[in-house]
Amino acid sequence: MNKIVALISLKVFLLVAITGGVMLSMGGCNTVQGLGKDVSKLGDKIENKAEEKKKY
Repeated sequence: MNKIVALISLKVFLLVAITGGVMLSMGGCNTVQGLGKDVSKLGDKIENKAEEKKKY
């Protein structure tokens, strides 16, 4: 009987852990994507300034 309860508890724990992990990773996608866009824009600005300062 105790083994059955332990097995059910383990399954519930794994389900909650996996669900939480998926939720966190999905929420992080937008954050990482936004950061990537910001870094890309910064790189474009640096590149444009470098082109302006070229002497040839």
